[in-house]
Amino acid sequence: MKRYKKSKYKHIVINRKKYYFYKITWVDITGDAGHATAEEFDKFDASTMTTMGYVYSKDRKFLKTFASYDNKDEVFSDRNIYPVGCILKMEKVNI
Repeated sequence: MKRYKKSKYKHIVINRKKYYFYKITWVDITGDAGHATAEEFDKFDASTMTTMGYVYSKDRKFLKTFASYDNKDEVFSDRNIYPVGCILKMEKVNI
């Protein structure tokens, strides 16, 4: 009899597919429509954001995540898509 090793990472199973839970750190644009001095503009920086969610898929160009799902059907909510170039770090969340 084959024994399956229990995963040490938080995940869910929907329609026999595992989706792992990640802490994702990424860079977002920051905008400002107001006037600024050169000194203020030099201090202006992009925002470093943290998102927690399940990874739906990832390829060379995009990372797709979701945070909510239907327990009965294969339906996903709270969805995001990130260009891979914006991702700084992805960490699987332990159980």
